[in-house]
This record gives sequence, structure tokens and C-alpha cells, in this order.
Amino acid sequence: MVIPAALRKALKLKPGDRLVARKVGESLVLERRETIERRLRERFKHIPRNVDLADELIAERRSEAEREAG
Repeated sequence: MVIPAALRKALKLKPGDRLVARKVGESLVLERRETIERRLRERFKHIPRNVDLADELIAERRSEAEREAG
């Protein structure tokens, strides 16, 4: 895939920069990994660092399963 020179220059893309592709509606969006990481850190900044979201999810699912089992 070739990104037009004007876009590369405007976005300050350099040879070897890695982009992540995702589908948004009928569009293809390319983003730098760092941009995605920054967005995710901002989105989850309210969660204390000592909280493991995977452990929280597992505990929640186990609790739900126990309630369903009666």
C-alpha cells in the first residue's frame, strides 16, 4: 500500500514506521501504535495500576456462573 507523499509529509511518517489498520464503518483507518496506546491509557486512566482487569473479569464471570447455578 502506498501512502501519498503529501499525507506522509503532513503526518511526519518515515520509512519503517509501523501503522495499525482497523475498519471503521466502510473506511480503513491507519494509526501509529503509539497513538492507540496513548488513547487507551487515557481511556483507562481511572483504573488503579494495581488492578488487573483480567482478574476482575474472571471474578465477575465466576460470580455470574455461581448465581446462575443457584
